[in-house]
Amino acid sequence: MNECCGVEAIVSIDERGQMVLPKSVREKAGIKAGDKFAVITWEKDREICCILLIKTDKLAELIKGLLSPLMISLGVKNEE
Repeated sequence: MNECCGVEAIVSIDERGQMVLPKSVREKAGIKAGDKFAVITWEKDREICCILLIKTDKLAELIKGLLSPLMISLGVKNEE
């Protein structure tokens, strides 16, 4: 598995609270107009220190991947 995280770009937030993801990041991530994201925050000492964006279609896969082993260990059958 080849996983890594790093700083891809520095962005600014405008007065309306909006930011622009650089084209290179959008292309690399396969982001296009109309895509939806879940906004996930991580708090430390009652302050948000990290903000994560996950495409909603990938979020369902992620949750299923996390919960499937638990459900199997509990003996719950998959009823798809």
